[in-house]
Amino acid sequence: MKASDLFVKCLENEGVEYIFGVPGEETIDLTESLRKSKIKFIPTRHEQSAAFMADMYGRLTHKPGVCLATLGPGATNLITGIADAQLDRAPLVAITGQSALEKTHKESHQYIDIVTAFKQFTTWNSKITRPDFIPEIVHKAFDIATDRPGATHIELPEDVAKEETSKEPIIKKNYPHISLLDESELKKAAKMIKESSMPIILAGNGVFRENAASELSRLVQFSGLPVVTTFMGKGAIPADDPHYLGSMGIKDHDHIMCGFEMADLVICVGFDYVEYTPKFWNPDKSKKIIHIHTDHPEIDETYIPDILLVGSIRQTLFSIRQQCDFEKEMHERFQKVRARMKAEIEDYAEDMSFPMKPQKILSDVRETMDRGDILISDVGAHKLWIGRLFPAYEPNTVFISNGLATMGFALPSAIAASIIKPEKKVVAIAGDGGFLMNLQDLETAVRLGCNFVVVIFDDSKYGLIEWHEKKAFNETMGIEFTNPDFVKLAESFGAKGVRLESAEELKPKLAEALKAGGVWILDVPVDYSENIKLTEKLKHNFCEI
Repeated sequence: MKASDLFVKCLENEGVEYIFGVPGEETIDLTESLRKSKIKFIPTRHEQSAAFMADMYGRLTHKPGVCLATLGPGATNLITGIADAQLDRAPLVAITGQSALEKTHKESHQYIDIVTAFKQFTTWNSKITRPDFIPEIVHKAFDIATDRPGATHIELPEDVAKEETSKEPIIKKNYPHISLLDESELKKAAKMIKESSMPIILAGNGVFRENAASELSRLVQFSGLPVVTTFMGKGAIPADDPHYLGSMGIKDHDHIMCGFEMADLVICVGFDYVEYTPKFWNPDKSKKIIHIHTDHPEIDETYIPDILLVGSIRQTLFSIRQQCDFEKEMHERFQKVRARMKAEIEDYAEDMSFPMKPQKILSDVRETMDRGDILISDVGAHKLWIGRLFPAYEPNTVFISNGLATMGFALPSAIAASIIKPEKKVVAIAGDGGFLMNLQDLETAVRLGCNFVVVIFDDSKYGLIEWHEKKAFNETMGIEFTNPDFVKLAESFGAKGVRLESAEELKPKLAEALKAGGVWILDVPVDYSENIKLTEKLKHNFCEI
């Protein structure tokens, strides 16, 4: 059969449902093969958006999302989205076209060595030089992207795609994942938890990849241990669980940091180093650490675990619960941390000042959404407010670009979430800077009949950079810009737009948009003077309990 047909059969064999991308001259054989397949190809308006959509598919399903681009600029446009998936450990397979092999040893039109370039952004990648190699290379790309969640890449030159081959896809088998935990280490861990005076759990993104949130909740209910999540771990335990202290992820001396200052033992569950560097929560290297993960940890001077429990997170949590013969009552000081966390967003629930405070916007958004609905955060000052305060009640309901912290993430991700989880309401929150970075795919959203709302925090500035500049120098430079009329802009794409004129409008307008369906843009003027107020509050003995 034709090599491109075999390639697509291998993708079908791996369970691929969607491919997001931009076609090109060097990929026409592949797209023709896709046309005859059951895989749905979704053309986007920019390759970066395609990569973000594949990234979100991986986050939501824990199966590799797939994106496609042609050679040269098409391929390089994928890089940001690929790197985002790699650092946040979202399974993704990128496919790029390339010039014919006879051109790749010399200077050629649009040719650059994409395989070498992409090595910096992927766990593994390869060029297909013979059609007979296709089954093994495709299978390996998906296997690695799944087993070591992150990005992989396959390059298919245009001449190889046209060749003939007699090979067939590799037969897939589902092997049981067996993790043999060391019984003695489990007992040591249980003993360490029992003997510690103020233990605390730090839950990260790995909890979701292992579908271990329910087992974590059972351990917490059984043992009484308090839990803090990373920004990417939000929802690992319901925000209304009395053991939940909040989420941490900013450098400033936050209230959750106070909880960590008191802790003598940190039980890291599915925690990846990139989520929040331990130097912020273990600066004096004094804390004992239990590491529970599918992988060995990134070791540095502030993260040297006393016990490693490497294997299935879900099975490990179950086994530890079986070993625990105690129930700890959450320390009164931890209870104060939790009370303050809850109060910080509740205190703004009735604030009707305008432009709106970020805390008030998030309070209204949370109140309007159901527990299982999906919130996607772009990157900007709003991300830090969402990470700190937005309550998540179920796993896989709050998505944040964290490791690479990429502006432009929210709109393409909302498109993918709407396609993959049509039964859920989807709200994307973006700054006015980040929203315009992938605006062109608003057309994609409308063309596909997506249902979601984008809430724009509008301050006509790069608000997060203003925050950092003011903290460092008490002056700002290069952060101001002007915005288009977001309502007219939305309407020009066939979406619906609303600009708020008062704080009272947000909840009813958001509820109306979510009920009506379609693509909506809510332009919400925001008062970011709260940023510096937060910095000052955290400086002045905020952690005294």
